[in-house]
Amino acid sequence: MTSTAIRQRLITYLSDAEENKIKAIYTLLEREIEDEQSFSLSVEHLEILDRERQLHLSGETNSYNKEDSLDIIKGLKKL
Repeated sequence: MTSTAIRQRLITYLSDAEENKIKAIYTLLEREIEDEQSFSLSVEHLEILDRERQLHLSGETNSYNKEDSLDIIKGLKKL
């Protein structure tokens, strides 16, 4: 069964499920849900992103579109 089919079956099930079953399923997934929602970057990582952004905006570094990036990764294009 594909993940899309599983999602659809879960959505259908949850829309009519009893409250205690919904709470039980949520309890099983609660930590993962909270971890995804609480993602944050460290100060060091934010500084790196800011520095790289400034280099990009000033034209001091090269930027590549999606197609060029994929070609570089595949070895079809050189930096």
